[in-house]
Amino acid sequence: MDLAELLTIADTERKKQKSIRVHCCTSTGCQAANSLSVRENLTNTVKESGLSNRVEVLGVGCMGFCGRGPLVQIDPEDILYEEVTPEDAPSIIDALNGGVAKPLQGDSQHPFFARQMRIVRQHTGKVDPESIEKYIAVGGYQSLYKVLYEMTPAEVVNEISKSGLRGRGGGGYPTGLKWATVAKMPGEQKYVICNGDEGDPGAFMDRSVLESDPHLVLEGMAIAGYAVGAAHGYIYVRAEYPLAIQRLQKAIQQAKKYGILGSQIFESPFDFKIDIRIGAGAFVCGEETALIQSIEGKRGNPLPRPPYPAESGLWKCPTLINNVETLANIAAIIRQGADWYSSIGTENSKGTKIFALTGKIRNNGLIEVPMGITLREIVEEMGGGVPDGEVKAVQTGGPSGGCIPASMLDIPVDYDSLSKIGSMMGSGGMVVMDRDTSMVEVAQFYMQFCREESCGKCVPCRTGTVQLYELLAKILNQQGTPADLEKLEALCQMVKETSLCGLGISAPNPILSTLRYFPEEYQELISAYSLNSQVTS
Repeated sequence: MDLAELLTIADTERKKQKSIRVHCCTSTGCQAANSLSVRENLTNTVKESGLSNRVEVLGVGCMGFCGRGPLVQIDPEDILYEEVTPEDAPSIIDALNGGVAKPLQGDSQHPFFARQMRIVRQHTGKVDPESIEKYIAVGGYQSLYKVLYEMTPAEVVNEISKSGLRGRGGGGYPTGLKWATVAKMPGEQKYVICNGDEGDPGAFMDRSVLESDPHLVLEGMAIAGYAVGAAHGYIYVRAEYPLAIQRLQKAIQQAKKYGILGSQIFESPFDFKIDIRIGAGAFVCGEETALIQSIEGKRGNPLPRPPYPAESGLWKCPTLINNVETLANIAAIIRQGADWYSSIGTENSKGTKIFALTGKIRNNGLIEVPMGITLREIVEEMGGGVPDGEVKAVQTGGPSGGCIPASMLDIPVDYDSLSKIGSMMGSGGMVVMDRDTSMVEVAQFYMQFCREESCGKCVPCRTGTVQLYELLAKILNQQGTPADLEKLEALCQMVKETSLCGLGISAPNPILSTLRYFPEEYQELISAYSLNSQVTS
């Protein structure tokens, strides 16, 4: 395939598009709410109404407003219907002919949508994720063609470096620097790995991208392979994401059929193939060296670093590892330029970030916002605030992050600002808590998660997380003493400073942040024990 053929496919697909498009969400969340039956009824109603010549029903990816699904959106009028049932299909289609639909209509201009800036999710909810032609029609794979014929590998690396893109998996490491390191490593065999092992409680950003726009990730991986000199890529996805796996498999087959993956891509000397590896769901496999061990067929235990994967990774070869969202940014950066991308966000946090907004919040779902937006804008304007009462705290960064009190909601959401207050960006989980939430119970929940997910390789994490959990349980049972509180904080520091990998190093963060911002809740529980002891004696 050459550029002319790619553009012909895009033009042909656009000409086939009918004047009215009915988009029905078929992501995991909406499927669980019976959206496949909604799509089937919509399709049948269009046929029965004689509207097939101008109306098409498309199954699309996640539209983001997950708490209101199943969602149906009508283009070009940009009408949104929420909580649609199969029985609602006739009235929705009748409204296209001048009828009046049932009062299911939402507001597509709601702040939840209006405040977003979509780069990664630009086409999700608009394009059929199971059709490569639909992806090509919106400019898909043109960035890959551009780098193969208009840019050297070094120029691609430089463009990503200039963009300021940082890893979206949690660590925030400069993407261009990581690419440059792998590119300069000697050796004929190199690998690119897409880390799709998303395991934070309340996080589903990567799953949504893989389900909704799989070709975007494949294109990013192929560009990365060209830039660093790799001919083989792996996508590591946990088995709990069957729809993502299914759509990735189909996307890879389609790309191979068109000659966009495999040998001599776009009739160039560049070869690149992608395989899928399915993980068993161990949280620790999100750590790079543990993930590599798992792909190699070994137990997913982390290894000491250095050497880093960029030097000696998969089968001891230089390996580039980026997460799903990071790779999903690449095509847009190549298409629109590093200067455009770096103009978005803050000085040290460029571009946008996807968050899974969940918890005690009116509007929950996926949002993509520019870096630097405040927590207050996200929680109160986009999220609509807490249904009853007030916001007490927001947990960012999952088990590795911290709990941010309501008094700090005006903080910008970027890597540096969150780190300064004892939290982190993480992969993008954002859990809102109200005044009824016990912050000590929250700390215990995350410590229970870390305790159960620890691989057990190093003593500080293996035994430290157990002891931290037991100390929290003791305090919650109103049996803790002031000495236990001191021991809790000291043990947190020990686990943080001596654990082997990021799981153990960051595991104490929820405890430390709640001790820092909600000390009174710990003190009340300690005081209750002292009071009970006095009464008993």
